[in-house]
Amino acid sequence: MAWWWQTLIGVGVALLLTWVVLLIVLLAARPGKSQLTEALRLLPDLLRLLRRLAADRNLPRGVRVRLGLLLAYLALPFDLIPDFIPVLGYADDAIITMVVLRSTVRRAGLDAVHRHWPGTDEGFAALTRLTGLDR
Repeated sequence: MAWWWQTLIGVGVALLLTWVVLLIVLLAARPGKSQLTEALRLLPDLLRLLRRLAADRNLPRGVRVRLGLLLAYLALPFDLIPDFIPVLGYADDAIITMVVLRSTVRRAGLDAVHRHWPGTDEGFAALTRLTGLDR
């Protein structure tokens, strides 16, 4: 077999294994239905928050890159987990966003996130509760 076939097969297997691992992680972190409903209400403010954080030059470059990649992922028409899979199909975006926000808070601090929050204080309290940022 030619070397490029072996490389192509290797890349395909690596992508498949990565997808399976992500699926297992998402199954383990699956949020409840009430959490998903609350997260959907926060979505417009959350998207504005992500855009504002990604544009803030005072944040570390790695944080801004992560946020930019998250915004690009959210804009793509396809997902890691197809939408026809019950609950997880729609939850993958929320879970990935939660993971990126937690890493943003670890690097930039909760004050930076609160400073850029475009919504109400009640909305920010709901965001911190849903993402576990208040711990």
